[in-house]
Amino acid sequence: MNGDEFLEIVKKRRSIRAFDSKPVSDEDVQKVLEAGRWAMCGANTQPWEYIVVRDKAVIKQIADAKKLAYSEKYELEQTKLEELRVIQCRSFEKEPGFVDAPVLIVVCGDRRTFQATCLTAHFIIGEGGLSASYLKNMANTTQLMNLEAAALGIGSEWISVGKLWETEIRKILDIPEVIDVHTMVALGYPSYTPKPVWKRPLKDMVHYEKYDRSKYRTAEDIHKFLFELRRKSTTGYINLTDDGEK
Repeated sequence: MNGDEFLEIVKKRRSIRAFDSKPVSDEDVQKVLEAGRWAMCGANTQPWEYIVVRDKAVIKQIADAKKLAYSEKYELEQTKLEELRVIQCRSFEKEPGFVDAPVLIVVCGDRRTFQATCLTAHFIIGEGGLSASYLKNMANTTQLMNLEAAALGIGSEWISVGKLWETEIRKILDIPEVIDVHTMVALGYPSYTPKPVWKRPLKDMVHYEKYDRSKYRTAEDIHKFLFELRRKSTTGYINLTDDGEK
C-alpha cells in the first residue's frame, strides 16, 4: 500500500451505526486486533486488553445498559440550542446501532502501566493532566482498529464509554475494578450507504514556521463554524480536496 492508498482508507472510513447480519470472520477480527496491538504508546506501556464479544444476548445487555446510563446525557443535551446538539442526542436513542453488530470489541486499559512513564507525567500537571499519556495510548489503539477494519472493507463504530455505562459493562463482562473500559469497536457490514463527510480545508488549519494570526478564529467564528458543521452533517456535504467542498 502506498501513501495515497492509505489516505483513501482514512477518507472513506465512517462510523457505522446500523449493521446487517453478514458475519465477520475470525481471521478479520484477528487482523483488527493485531492492528490495535501495534499502536503507538508512551514508554511502550501497552495498557490495552480486548474483550471480543459475539454473543448477541450479551451485546444486547450492553446496549440496554447504554440506554439506561445515557438517559441523563440526553436530557442534558436538550439544554443546548437544537442546532448545536450532537446529532445522536437530538432524540432519545431507543436502540444503539451496535446492537446488531456481529462483533463488539471492548477496549480495556490498565492504568498501572502508567508507572513506566517519566516522573514528570505524574507530578507536574501538563499535557491535559496526569492521565493524558494513558488516554492518548488508549485512543491510538482504538483508532488503528477502526482503520484496519476500513482497510478490510468492514464497517466499524468508535463507541465512547462514560463512567455510568462503564460500571454496568464491568458487571456484565466481569471486568476487574482496576481495569478501565475505555472504548468499544463494533464490527460488521453496513446496512446502509454512509453519507460523505465534510472536513475543513487543509489550508485553513496548517501554519508554517509560526502561527499565522490571519487564520486565528475568534469565539464568534467558532460559534458560526459549529452551526455550519451541524448543517453540513445533516445535508451530506463532502470535502475531498483542499480546494473546498465537492
